[in-house]
Amino acid sequence: MTPIRDLDALHSLYGTPGPAATCKVTAHLTPAYRAYLERARFCILTTVGPEGTDGSPRGDEGPVVTILDDRTLAMPDWRGNDRIDSLRNIVRDGRVSLIFLIAGSNTAIRVNGTAILTADQAATARFSRDGKEPRSVIIITLAEVYSQCARALIRAGFWTSGDQSAGLPSVGDMLREITQGGIDGAAYDAQWPERAAKTMW
Repeated sequence: MTPIRDLDALHSLYGTPGPAATCKVTAHLTPAYRAYLERARFCILTTVGPEGTDGSPRGDEGPVVTILDDRTLAMPDWRGNDRIDSLRNIVRDGRVSLIFLIAGSNTAIRVNGTAILTADQAATARFSRDGKEPRSVIIITLAEVYSQCARALIRAGFWTSGDQSAGLPSVGDMLREITQGGIDGAAYDAQWPERAAKTMW
Protein backbone atom coordinates (compact mmCIF):
# COMPACT_ATOMS: atom_id res chain seq x y z
CA MET A 1 0.00 0.00 0.00
CA THR A 2 1.41 3.38 -1.02
CA PRO A 3 0.28 6.25 1.25
CA ILE A 4 -0.39 9.69 -0.17
CA ARG A 5 1.81 12.06 1.80
CA ASP A 6 2.05 15.04 -0.56
CA LEU A 7 -0.69 17.67 -0.83
CA ASP A 8 0.07 18.26 -4.50
CA ALA A 9 -0.55 14.56 -5.21
CA LEU A 10 -3.78 14.66 -3.21
CA HIS A 11 -5.05 17.77 -4.98
CA SER A 12 -4.11 16.27 -8.34
CA LEU A 13 -6.15 13.17 -7.51
CA TYR A 14 -9.30 15.04 -6.44
CA GLY A 15 -9.16 18.24 -8.47
CA THR A 16 -10.83 21.51 -7.51
CA PRO A 17 -14.13 21.59 -5.62
CA GLY A 18 -17.06 23.34 -7.29
CA PRO A 19 -18.33 26.73 -6.14
CA ALA A 20 -21.22 25.27 -4.16
CA ALA A 21 -18.74 23.31 -2.03
CA THR A 22 -16.72 26.39 -1.15
CA CYS A 23 -19.18 29.30 -0.98
CA LYS A 24 -21.35 27.54 1.63
CA VAL A 25 -18.81 28.10 4.43
CA THR A 26 -19.62 31.02 6.74
CA ALA A 27 -18.18 32.25 10.04
CA HIS A 28 -21.63 32.79 11.56
CA LEU A 29 -25.10 31.32 11.52
CA THR A 30 -27.15 32.37 8.52
CA PRO A 31 -30.96 32.23 8.91
CA ALA A 32 -31.03 28.84 7.16
CA TYR A 33 -28.23 27.37 9.30
CA ARG A 34 -29.90 28.78 12.41
CA ALA A 35 -33.21 27.12 11.49
CA TYR A 36 -31.46 23.78 11.14
CA LEU A 37 -29.67 23.98 14.51
CA GLU A 38 -32.88 25.04 16.23
CA ARG A 39 -34.41 21.73 15.12
CA ALA A 40 -31.42 19.41 15.63
CA ARG A 41 -31.76 17.13 18.65
CA PHE A 42 -28.58 15.16 17.95
CA CYS A 43 -24.97 15.85 17.07
CA ILE A 44 -21.52 14.32 17.27
CA LEU A 45 -19.06 16.44 19.25
CA THR A 46 -15.41 15.90 18.31
CA THR A 47 -12.58 17.16 20.49
CA VAL A 48 -8.81 16.80 20.57
CA GLY A 49 -6.37 16.43 23.45
CA PRO A 50 -2.91 15.11 24.32
CA GLU A 51 -4.13 11.50 24.13
CA GLY A 52 -5.71 12.01 20.70
CA THR A 53 -9.18 12.68 19.38
CA ASP A 54 -12.60 11.88 20.82
CA GLY A 55 -16.04 11.73 19.22
CA SER A 56 -19.04 11.87 21.54
CA PRO A 57 -22.75 11.58 20.65
CA ARG A 58 -24.89 14.33 22.18
CA GLY A 59 -28.68 14.41 22.28
CA ASP A 60 -31.55 16.22 23.95
CA GLU A 61 -35.36 16.26 23.95
CA GLY A 62 -35.30 19.64 22.24
CA PRO A 63 -32.46 21.39 20.45
CA VAL A 64 -29.12 19.79 21.36
CA VAL A 65 -27.57 23.27 21.45
CA THR A 66 -28.95 26.65 22.43
CA ILE A 67 -28.04 29.53 20.13
CA LEU A 68 -26.75 32.45 22.20
CA ASP A 69 -25.96 34.58 19.15
CA ASP A 70 -24.95 34.06 15.53
CA ARG A 71 -21.46 32.93 16.54
CA THR A 72 -22.04 31.29 19.93
CA LEU A 73 -23.71 28.03 20.97
CA ALA A 74 -24.30 26.53 24.42
CA MET A 75 -24.51 22.78 25.03
CA PRO A 76 -25.47 21.40 28.47
CA ASP A 77 -23.49 18.38 29.65
CA TRP A 78 -26.27 16.09 30.86
CA ARG A 79 -25.76 12.84 32.75
CA GLY A 80 -23.46 10.28 31.16
CA ASN A 81 -20.90 7.71 32.22
CA ASP A 82 -18.60 10.31 33.88
CA ARG A 83 -15.63 9.46 31.64
CA ILE A 84 -15.60 13.18 30.65
CA ASP A 85 -13.26 12.50 27.71
CA SER A 86 -14.66 15.44 25.73
CA LEU A 87 -14.62 17.78 28.71
CA ARG A 88 -11.02 16.97 29.60
CA ASN A 89 -10.04 17.68 26.02
CA ILE A 90 -11.87 21.01 25.93
CA VAL A 91 -10.17 22.16 29.14
CA ARG A 92 -6.75 21.42 27.59
CA ASP A 93 -7.41 22.18 23.91
CA GLY A 94 -10.47 24.17 22.91
CA ARG A 95 -10.71 23.01 19.29
CA VAL A 96 -14.05 21.33 18.54
CA SER A 97 -16.05 20.09 15.56
CA LEU A 98 -19.71 19.12 15.50
CA ILE A 99 -21.95 17.36 12.99
CA PHE A 100 -25.71 17.93 13.45
CA LEU A 101 -28.24 15.42 12.12
CA ILE A 102 -32.03 15.60 11.98
CA ALA A 103 -34.03 12.39 11.56
CA GLY A 104 -35.38 12.13 8.04
CA SER A 105 -33.07 14.76 6.53
CA ASN A 106 -30.07 13.87 4.38
CA THR A 107 -28.51 17.25 5.16
CA ALA A 108 -25.85 17.40 7.85
CA ILE A 109 -24.60 20.69 9.25
CA ARG A 110 -20.94 20.92 10.26
CA VAL A 111 -19.52 23.37 12.78
CA ASN A 112 -15.84 23.99 13.53
CA GLY A 113 -14.69 26.31 16.28
CA THR A 114 -13.42 26.57 19.82
CA ALA A 115 -15.04 25.82 23.15
CA ILE A 116 -14.74 26.55 26.82
CA LEU A 117 -16.34 24.76 29.75
CA THR A 118 -18.20 26.58 32.52
CA ALA A 119 -20.03 25.56 35.68
CA ASP A 120 -21.28 29.08 36.42
CA GLN A 121 -24.71 29.01 38.02
CA ALA A 122 -26.14 31.39 35.43
CA ALA A 123 -25.10 29.01 32.66
CA THR A 124 -26.29 25.76 34.25
CA ALA A 125 -29.57 27.29 35.53
CA ARG A 126 -30.52 28.21 31.97
CA PHE A 127 -31.02 24.49 31.28
CA SER A 128 -32.85 23.59 34.50
CA ARG A 129 -35.30 20.74 33.99
CA ASP A 130 -37.55 19.35 36.71
CA GLY A 131 -35.24 20.82 39.35
CA LYS A 132 -32.12 19.29 37.77
CA GLU A 133 -29.29 21.15 36.08
CA PRO A 134 -26.28 20.00 34.05
CA ARG A 135 -23.03 20.01 35.99
CA SER A 136 -21.40 22.10 33.27
CA VAL A 137 -22.12 23.81 29.97
CA ILE A 138 -19.96 23.84 26.83
CA ILE A 139 -19.80 27.28 25.20
CA ILE A 140 -18.83 27.02 21.52
CA THR A 141 -17.57 29.91 19.41
CA LEU A 142 -18.08 29.29 15.71
CA ALA A 143 -15.24 29.62 13.22
CA GLU A 144 -16.97 27.79 10.35
CA VAL A 145 -20.46 26.47 9.67
CA TYR A 146 -21.56 24.74 6.49
CA SER A 147 -23.80 22.04 5.07
CA GLN A 148 -22.36 18.63 4.25
CA CYS A 149 -22.92 16.83 0.96
CA ALA A 150 -25.87 14.43 1.35
CA ARG A 151 -24.27 11.52 -0.50
CA ALA A 152 -23.00 9.69 2.59
CA LEU A 153 -26.45 9.48 4.19
CA ILE A 154 -28.06 8.60 0.86
CA ARG A 155 -25.52 5.84 0.18
CA ALA A 156 -26.09 4.42 3.65
CA GLY A 157 -29.87 4.57 3.31
CA PHE A 158 -29.64 6.06 6.77
CA TRP A 159 -33.31 6.97 7.17
CA THR A 160 -34.81 4.55 4.63
CA SER A 161 -33.27 1.15 5.38
CA GLY A 162 -35.31 0.50 8.52
CA ASP A 163 -34.08 -0.99 11.79
CA GLN A 164 -30.79 -2.79 11.16
CA SER A 165 -30.01 -3.63 14.79
CA ALA A 166 -31.33 -7.22 14.88
CA GLY A 167 -28.73 -9.67 16.14
CA LEU A 168 -26.20 -7.06 17.25
CA PRO A 169 -24.35 -7.66 20.53
CA SER A 170 -25.61 -5.62 23.48
CA VAL A 171 -23.44 -3.40 25.66
CA GLY A 172 -23.67 -6.13 28.28
CA ASP A 173 -22.28 -8.61 25.76
CA MET A 174 -19.40 -6.25 25.03
CA LEU A 175 -18.60 -5.73 28.71
CA ARG A 176 -18.76 -9.46 29.45
CA GLU A 177 -16.43 -10.15 26.53
CA ILE A 178 -13.90 -7.44 27.43
CA THR A 179 -13.81 -8.41 31.11
CA GLN A 180 -13.81 -12.15 30.32
CA GLY A 181 -16.93 -12.60 32.40
CA GLY A 182 -15.91 -10.21 35.16
CA ILE A 183 -19.04 -8.17 34.45
CA ASP A 184 -22.32 -10.05 34.25
CA GLY A 185 -23.51 -8.81 30.85
CA ALA A 186 -27.04 -10.18 31.14
CA ALA A 187 -27.51 -8.47 34.51
CA TYR A 188 -26.11 -5.21 33.12
CA ASP A 189 -28.54 -5.26 30.19
CA ALA A 190 -31.49 -6.15 32.43
CA GLN A 191 -30.77 -3.28 34.84
CA TRP A 192 -29.95 -0.67 32.19
CA PRO A 193 -33.48 0.56 31.23
CA GLU A 194 -34.42 1.37 34.83
CA ARG A 195 -31.03 2.92 35.57
CA ALA A 196 -31.21 5.08 32.44
CA ALA A 197 -34.73 6.25 33.22
CA LYS A 198 -33.63 7.46 36.67
CA THR A 199 -30.44 9.17 35.49
CA MET A 200 -31.41 10.75 32.17
CA TRP A 201 -30.91 14.32 33.44
